[in-house]
Amino acid sequence: MNTQLSRARIVVAEDDVRQAELIRLYLERDGHQVVVTHDGRAALDEIRRRVPDLAVLDVMMPHVDGLDVCRILRYESDLPIIFVTARSTEEDLLLALDLGADDYLTKPYSPRELAARVRTVLRRARPLRSASEMLGVGSLEIDPLKHRVTLDNAVIAVTAKEFAVLAALAAEPGRAFSRQQLLEAAFGFDHDVLERTIDVHILNLRKKLEADAGDPQYICTVYGVGYAFAED
Repeated sequence: MNTQLSRARIVVAEDDVRQAELIRLYLERDGHQVVVTHDGRAALDEIRRRVPDLAVLDVMMPHVDGLDVCRILRYESDLPIIFVTARSTEEDLLLALDLGADDYLTKPYSPRELAARVRTVLRRARPLRSASEMLGVGSLEIDPLKHRVTLDNAVIAVTAKEFAVLAALAAEPGRAFSRQQLLEAAFGFDHDVLERTIDVHILNLRKKLEADAGDPQYICTVYGVGYAFAED
């Protein structure tokens, strides 16, 4: 499976042509390679031809519906699956999750939210790092398994949210994260949390980690975008 969130291959199965193209547009803006199909049988054929990193499935499709596509795929692989559907009852949601769906959006939904959910599901699906592999740069080390941060061999006390933000940045050195992307990493989809909360966590992390918080060496500001972790 492709571990680079910005270069995932995604199969979209949606029988509404306009909706499918809108999904394609938003996912391609995130850098993904997108293949669109308009019925369940075509989706299965495409996925079996070349297994993607993730599938976005409409529930109600011709030939084979999305639930049956999910049921079949779960016998064959652990491919991450997100459902988009007009069905919104609790029974529909539970059925989709019981079949093995990783996420579920009901129509109408925001394409931006779908793109954000795709990023989150891809992040969860990335292979786990080995227990001996650490994140960090120079004398700064971040242990994802022990949730511990050390600098010059001294343990640095950070909160759970600060750790989540720091680990998300350090997992992809050099990548520019927006505040919204970091919010998703630290808070999930809690819509009551403001993007400026990330600035507060970054400020606190810099105070704890940087020799000069005004001239940061580990957590860099990417003007007009957000933040990035220093590369080696």
